[in-house]
Amino acid sequence: MKVLVVGGGGREHALVWKISQSPLVEHIYCAPGNAAVAKLASCVDIGVTDLQRLARFASDKRIELTVVGPELPLTLGLVDLFESRGLKAFGATQKASEIEGSKAFCKELLKRHGIPTAEYEVFRDRDRAADYIRSREGPLVVKADGLAAGKGVIVAQTPKEALEALDRIMVEKEFGTAGDRVVIEDCLTGEEASFLVFTDGETVLPMASSQDHKCIFDGDRGPNTGGMGAYSPAPVVTEEVHRRIVEGTMLPAIQGMTAEGRVYRGVLYGGLMIHNGIPYVLEFNARFGDPEAQPILMRMKSDIVPFLMACVDRTLGGMKIEWDARAAVCVVMSSQGYPGTYAKGEIIEGLDEAESMEDVFVFHAGTKLQGENIVTNGGRVLGVTALGQGIPKAIERAYQAVETISWEGAHYRKDIGKKALERLG
Repeated sequence: MKVLVVGGGGREHALVWKISQSPLVEHIYCAPGNAAVAKLASCVDIGVTDLQRLARFASDKRIELTVVGPELPLTLGLVDLFESRGLKAFGATQKASEIEGSKAFCKELLKRHGIPTAEYEVFRDRDRAADYIRSREGPLVVKADGLAAGKGVIVAQTPKEALEALDRIMVEKEFGTAGDRVVIEDCLTGEEASFLVFTDGETVLPMASSQDHKCIFDGDRGPNTGGMGAYSPAPVVTEEVHRRIVEGTMLPAIQGMTAEGRVYRGVLYGGLMIHNGIPYVLEFNARFGDPEAQPILMRMKSDIVPFLMACVDRTLGGMKIEWDARAAVCVVMSSQGYPGTYAKGEIIEGLDEAESMEDVFVFHAGTKLQGENIVTNGGRVLGVTALGQGIPKAIERAYQAVETISWEGAHYRKDIGKKALERLG
């Protein structure tokens, strides 16, 4: 079969890498792809928001399955367009992807269906939002309602910081129209985890647990990013916590979406805070996490394609995923200045050495080919991912690979997986 993957980041490189291992697949296209994806797939110069061209390409090439990576084409209705033309696409419809496209919608869905989350209020008026902030005690989280590439969430320890965050979002428009409306919620404490499931709108099939590292600097300091690293499994997700997540969070969300006429198919990603063994939803995303996809897919032993097809065809019931018992750790290497402004075009050295290491794979997120050199072309540049017998060994192997790679201004956190080590003792 022919498969098209939409996107060009680390998540899409991981998806192409995993799909390429399937005996069911004869050819993979990726739109637009990147420098490394081109080694596994035919890259097509079509942007992720050019829905009509994507649909025409899929039709002309007789693509049998399209896998949508990023959230933006989902919220613009790419899956709906494909379905209207009789094309199979893995991903949430426009109405279903509002679970990520609007944080206000997501919070209201959680409230309607009794899914644990933080107390919150939604505001369109800046002054009313400011009054609410002044009335609250304790740390608050201020969120731009719309899509902001994982950066529109600001944790404020004091009312002053919360007011500054509010003005960044609603007055200075740091995140554009995504900040026309804000969600202000109480700041939950505990340990975060990422929990992804396949779903066909009825069955929920969990993937391996993982944990992301959002902040740019060690010790969870600095501004939020799209993610600076991840590991799988996450020790905080014990068997009991796993059960509570599935039964009290993921299933009610899928059932609630169906009841509201928004049948959800594809991947549902829960960003969770685990407090005293109880999972609370911080956010839902309508796609694979990035960088969580990298360690999760490294650990997935089963062929991914039957699961993607089953979600589309609504035949997921009874299927099981086989997982590698080893742990996986992904360390993201970013450009200096990210998540703010950063330079592009820096020559990357040491990739061959890193990629020659056993149980290591370097997923490209923001790169391009310039002559004979691979150069930086984004904020998050690489996701260096390694398998190991347990998290300590996977951490060691990932950082060994990271240390072989360099470019002017390369940055990475030195503490990916530290929370897992603390739990493991």
